[in-house]
Amino acid sequence: MSVQQDGDRLEGLPRHQQLIVSIFGLYGRSNGGSIAVSGLIQLLGDLGAESAAVRSSVSRLKKRGVLTSTRPGGQAGYALVPALQEVFAEGDRRIFDPRRARVDEPWMLAAFTVPEAQRHLRHRIRTMFTKRGFGSVTPGLWIAPGWLFESTLAELEREQLASYVDFFSGAALGPVDLADKVAKWWDLPALSLLYEEFLQRWEPVRRRWRGRSGAGGELAREAFRDYLPLITQWRRLPYLDPGLPLAYLPEPWPGQAAADLFAELNDTLAPLAERHARGVLVPDAA
Repeated sequence: MSVQQDGDRLEGLPRHQQLIVSIFGLYGRSNGGSIAVSGLIQLLGDLGAESAAVRSSVSRLKKRGVLTSTRPGGQAGYALVPALQEVFAEGDRRIFDPRRARVDEPWMLAAFTVPEAQRHLRHRIRTMFTKRGFGSVTPGLWIAPGWLFESTLAELEREQLASYVDFFSGAALGPVDLADKVAKWWDLPALSLLYEEFLQRWEPVRRRWRGRSGAGGELAREAFRDYLPLITQWRRLPYLDPGLPLAYLPEPWPGQAAADLFAELNDTLAPLAERHARGVLVPDAA
C-alpha cells in the first residue's frame, strides 16, 4: 500500500466514525486486531446508534483507508490498516501520558522550503504542523517544544515530506518576552475555548461518578457510554496543545484543569468500560 497522509485520514470525521476510531484505538489492537461488525453495532448501540448508521460509517472508514476487511472467527469484521499502527501507538503516549515542557528545555525550530512546482505540498506541511501543536513564527518557520522532534520526523517520513524540512534546536537569546511570543505564535484563545468546553461537558460527569463503586454489568455499560465520548473528545487536545510551559501561558490555564479532569475520569471509567467492551467483543473472556 502506498504511503498516504495517515493523520489526515482521522481528521474531520463525522461523530459515528470518530467513535468507531476510538473503539479500534482502545480495543481493536489486541486479540488479532480484528473487531466483528456485530460487535461494533452492539457497542455503538449502547450510545444510541442505529445498525445501518454503523455499517455505513464502517464502510466510509474503509474507503478512507482507515480500516481493512477481516474475518474474525468467520464473521465479517475490520481491523486498522497496518500503516496506522504507529500513529495510534504515538496517540497512546500523547493521550494517556501527556508531557509539559519545562522553561529550561530547548525549543525545536522547523524550517521548510518547497519548490514552486510542488507548492501543493506547502499546505500539507503547514497542516501537519498545526495539527501537531506547532506555533507559526512565519509561514515557513514553525516552533514547538524540542521533545516533539522524533514523532514529528517520523510522520514527515511516513508522508515522504522529510526532505523538505530542516530542524534546529535552540533557546531564546537576549531580552525576549517568551510569554508574549507564545501568545503571537499560538492561537491560545481558541485552544483555551476547547479546554473550557471540555471542562463544562465533563465536570458534571466527574461529580456523578465520584464515590461510586461496584463491578456489575450495568455499571460497566454505563461507564462505557461515558468513556467512549470522553476519549473521543479528549484525544485531539493533546495534539493541538504541545505542552507549552505553564510560565508562558495565561493564568489560570484551563488545559491543566482539563488534563486533571481527564486523568481522574480515565482512572475511574477505563477499567469498567473495558470490561463491558471485552464482554461484547470477546464473550468467552467476560
